[in-house]
Amino acid sequence: MQEIKIKKVETKSDLNTFIKCQWNFYKNDPYWVPPLIMERKTLLSKEKNPFFQNAEADYFLAYKNDEIVGRIAAIKNDIHLKYHNDNSGFFGFFECINDQSVANALFDTAKNWVKEKGLTRMLGPANPSSNDEWGMLLEGFEDSPRILMTYNPKYYLDLCSNYGMTKAKDLLAYKLENHKVMGSEKLKRVQQLARDRYKLKISQLDMKNFAKGLEKVKIVYNKAWAPNWGFIPLSEAQIDAMAKDLKSLVEPSLVLFGEINNQLVGFALVMLDYNYIFKQMNGRLLPFNFIKLFTQKKKIKWARIITLGIIPEHQKKGLDAVFYWEIVNRAHAVGIDLGEASWILEDNDMMNRGAVVMGGTAYKTYRIWQKDC
Repeated sequence: MQEIKIKKVETKSDLNTFIKCQWNFYKNDPYWVPPLIMERKTLLSKEKNPFFQNAEADYFLAYKNDEIVGRIAAIKNDIHLKYHNDNSGFFGFFECINDQSVANALFDTAKNWVKEKGLTRMLGPANPSSNDEWGMLLEGFEDSPRILMTYNPKYYLDLCSNYGMTKAKDLLAYKLENHKVMGSEKLKRVQQLARDRYKLKISQLDMKNFAKGLEKVKIVYNKAWAPNWGFIPLSEAQIDAMAKDLKSLVEPSLVLFGEINNQLVGFALVMLDYNYIFKQMNGRLLPFNFIKLFTQKKKIKWARIITLGIIPEHQKKGLDAVFYWEIVNRAHAVGIDLGEASWILEDNDMMNRGAVVMGGTAYKTYRIWQKDC
């Protein structure tokens, strides 16, 4: 039996290897979307990513006969621990050949690391948190992921369950089609009633006053999602960093703010599915691939509703219906008639009902796994 060696990432060269080895596991997969290498370097950098101001992590590579056969990250998130008090650590950035012994070695490494930090449960995959790429694809393998969503081979599910991991929570992604949403008389009626009753005004992001719009996001984000399972508050530094990353890709008409009596009550962020373009780049933005962001933009057919939040005191008033109606109409105006609402917790009844009212179909499922340490 070949020996499995686990090596901790310690140098910049190791980190490059950790990032680039991902290509090895998807050589013949037509649905995988390669990440941008420069973006991964920032995401995993403990100096550049503000996530690590309140978290720590180590990265590990698995070798057989000097060949990389897997990788994993072990993560301790102090904000999660403070907010949820559940004594959980995380694994993330998991990739592995279809070999249970390799998977076990990687999972053991992450679990032991988490245990050494005094934690008693391991959750994942988190890349590196629920505010980033989150969950393992469980259903919906015959399609590429939308922007900022995960993708993995189907056999990963067996590697996790055979290791003894169990379901912690499932996340749903809904497919939305313009003609179905626009054809929903119930949605049309509910959104108009809510709009009239509460005098809700919807405005879009003003790129000339981007900083002002960002301040609005900060007001809504942590309030609106606080009750959700797995929620972790974003720091101002994290929101600033995310805004910097996404600014050049934002479609202003799909970043919406809702106000009642000049008071901010909700926010929606919808992104064009740039994965269509990233798939062609093979991880490289430079020297010339960035041009495709402009020349290929009109070929994008999908958008993703990444966040849609109403602050708690204004929830259950039908205001989300107004946002959905605005999103679909505005997306159609820029040539987008297919959308994904993701992710939505399987037991978030309000959001799931809203997606169904729009004629949405739950077409993908993602799983958060758990294992006692």
